[in-house]
Amino acid sequence: MRPLTRGRYTARLGQSERDVTQAQALRHLAFHGGEGLDEDAFDLLCQHMLVQDERGDLVACCRLQIFGAGDDLQTSYSAQSYDLTRLARFGGPKLELGRFCLKPGIKDPNILRLIWGALTVILDGAGVTMLFGCTSFAGADPARHAAALATLHGHAAPLEFAPGPRAVDRFALPTGAGDPLGLPPLLRSYLAMGAWVSDHAVIDRAMNTVHVLTALPVAQVPPARARALRAIGAQNRATGD
Repeated sequence: MRPLTRGRYTARLGQSERDVTQAQALRHLAFHGGEGLDEDAFDLLCQHMLVQDERGDLVACCRLQIFGAGDDLQTSYSAQSYDLTRLARFGGPKLELGRFCLKPGIKDPNILRLIWGALTVILDGAGVTMLFGCTSFAGADPARHAAALATLHGHAAPLEFAPGPRAVDRFALPTGAGDPLGLPPLLRSYLAMGAWVSDHAVIDRAMNTVHVLTALPVAQVPPARARALRAIGAQNRATGD
């Protein structure tokens, strides 16, 4: 993928060890607070997307790994917490998206739009049929996210593809009055495009998060949204950037 620019921001894939280290530093700041590196063995298997502002400062990042149509999803990061046996039956290549984070204090929605536009270029290029990953709520206290999690019941994955339980520290999605305002921006974007979620959430104390497995069949993205995202990549191709 070529670097993709929209307004003040440019998204690109990491090309060096320094790029990965910068992403790990931002992840540590976003998930754990303070200086340090958030790193694990999956970093060596993944591509890393970085979003920088006009000064070159890193404002967002995520990592991604593409699995072929016949690949075993049980080797993915998400499979540490969810049984993906049924999800693997969904035909075609799949892309796992993880460790998505924004620099603390930055809330510009254009960053997320740019990331989705860049991901669309990658998805189209690899013929990916499904995007999946763990989508996190900041803070490992389930009660803190109960109202937001209660809004997810109408988005549960079809049984034939539903992720099963694997993590010990898990709980069923709560019921009752829901409040979508508590949903993370990435999860709101997923749901607006037709994503499914697991019927349970996992508590990740090491990352200080609660997360759900999210899966987005590419074919379910509303046509108008898909055209808008593809247009971001088309603009750069037209200008040769």
